[in-house]
Amino acid sequence: MYPEELVMPMKGELTTLGFKELTSVQEVDDFMSESKTGTAMVVINSVCGCAAGSLRPGVKASMSSEVLPDHIATSFAGFDSDAVAQVRKYLLPYPPSSPSIGLFKNGALVHMIERHHIEGRSAEMIANHLQMAYKEFC
Repeated sequence: MYPEELVMPMKGELTTLGFKELTSVQEVDDFMSESKTGTAMVVINSVCGCAAGSLRPGVKASMSSEVLPDHIATSFAGFDSDAVAQVRKYLLPYPPSSPSIGLFKNGALVHMIERHHIEGRSAEMIANHLQMAYKEFC
């Protein structure tokens, strides 16, 4: 498990934008239940370089879109372990991936961005990818 002093600033990059922090199994289930109507995005955050260089900046930039998910949340791999494990149940059949982003519509997973879609891509590419997904599903 990563130390809190390392993780908290990285968490803050998304929670200050209004992302609900999911730290327990119950919080994940409550969020998913509340998100059964409309659209929801869950970001599995991470300490890795691709999360710092592409994922978080790309997610932040995507939030300037005219169309956005109704509900947004995040959980941190290697820190919120039980919550991340629960989120991953909702992301099936996709294998565990950190970082990653799941987009849900009316409770069903409709779009998934796995680590291999993030690595080696710029924040701008991630933002554009997300904005296209928002336009299609939100």
